[in-house]
Amino acid sequence: MQRILSSQLTHHAGATVRIAGWVHRRRLLKSVAFLIVRDAAGLAQVVVTDPAVRAAVESLPEETVVEVVGTVVVNATAPAGVELAEPTVRPLGPPAVPPPFDLYRPTLTATLPTQLDHAPAALRHPTRSAALRISAAAVAGFRAALDASGFVEIHTPKVVASSTESGANVFALDWFGRPAYLAQSPQFYKQLMVGVFERVYEVGPVFRAEPHDTVRHLAQYTSLDVELGFVADHRDVMAVLRETLAGMLAEVAARAGGALATLGLALPEVPAEIPAVHFTEALKIAGAPADEPDLAPAHERALGEWALHEHGSDFLFVTGYPMAKRPFYTHPDPARPTHSNGFDLLFRGMELVTGGQRLHRHEDYLAALAARGEPVEPYAGYVDAFRHGMPPHGGFAIGLERFVARLTGAANVREVTAFPRDLHRLTP
Repeated sequence: MQRILSSQLTHHAGATVRIAGWVHRRRLLKSVAFLIVRDAAGLAQVVVTDPAVRAAVESLPEETVVEVVGTVVVNATAPAGVELAEPTVRPLGPPAVPPPFDLYRPTLTATLPTQLDHAPAALRHPTRSAALRISAAAVAGFRAALDASGFVEIHTPKVVASSTESGANVFALDWFGRPAYLAQSPQFYKQLMVGVFERVYEVGPVFRAEPHDTVRHLAQYTSLDVELGFVADHRDVMAVLRETLAGMLAEVAARAGGALATLGLALPEVPAEIPAVHFTEALKIAGAPADEPDLAPAHERALGEWALHEHGSDFLFVTGYPMAKRPFYTHPDPARPTHSNGFDLLFRGMELVTGGQRLHRHEDYLAALAARGEPVEPYAGYVDAFRHGMPPHGGFAIGLERFVARLTGAANVREVTAFPRDLHRLTP
């Protein structure tokens, strides 16, 4: 008899079926016992009246893996409107050691550190696994939207020879006796691959050795990177980002409806045209001094409230950041050279995406590095490629965990990360 999932039980009313999963909860009443079995698709209720089967159920702690064969009976009060009657219950392993929290309760009441210490068990809770299902659906939507627009998925090295992106904020390692570093970004490689495929993207880990101990930062996170050639300026990149976000949310709706229901979430609308303000205007809206070189989290929150109030949008582009706060490869605004053809996208008052137009002429790279007092040698393999002809191009990167945290309303990005890595945590 082939195993079916709990979500398929409604299609088998009156039939004898086999399910398998984890003991989610047992309710032992005087004349009847209820066994709730959890599998990847949800919950199934098993009604036990036979004394011998009841004795077996009583000996099975929560999280024990079991197989149940029974008859599907319609019952409107049961999960999904059906339950299994006249069952046989067989353990598929030894009795489980229950975790230090109850997974059958509607909310996981353990503190976040306790959940993270016991992540393999905590992630089984429906609210924790729901966030990961949303994450998976978002990545599927990211890929689907870009594939449909002629992008090619690439895979770039995560170990690099020089710490070129931001100096000390990298993880050093030994590479066969030579110094090497974990990559902070696929930025250089995805630009180079524009010279091959014109439009590329990558889903992969990036590593930041920044001593942040906040609810929004991780030392390792998943970056959704995009780069495209033959752009007029950064606005072409922003248009692709808008379509990508719409595709991600559409796929979340299509693939993760159950997870959204579990968390009681409604997805935001992506406006046909996401509102945009220049950095100088953003400072005024946020009540920040005119000489501020960047936006602080409090400024981002103020801008998020403004975008929602003025435009009914959870999303807001801030363009024209000062060149001094952007990487050397950023293309300046021809009309205002002290400002960039770069942007951030704020989602519900928090920076979600950074992007912009890049330099594409070899001599511009030499000039940009010289202006910042940096030698060319550490960047030679990257900069040299621009001698061989590169089109005007630009791109962006979305932090996956931050996106899911904002989408689900999680207070801490670690709540939507399976096994977070940060300043303090390297296990499990």
